[in-house]
Amino acid sequence: MEAGKMDASILIGILITFLVVILVLYLIQRLPLDGRTRQIAQIVVIIIGIVSLLRHLAVF
Repeated sequence: MEAGKMDASILIGILITFLVVILVLYLIQRLPLDGRTRQIAQIVVIIIGIVSLLRHLAVF
């Protein structure tokens, strides 16, 4: 695989991950949850998103 195509593939993966995290955070805001549960759910989604982004960047 050429370097340019691999860079584009990584960039697309990062963009998709970012968009999915934003969408899930938005959907969590729409759920009828109490504040503490909503905050825990948001933290879990953000941690999963960060780990996924680090995996795309080949840190893990």
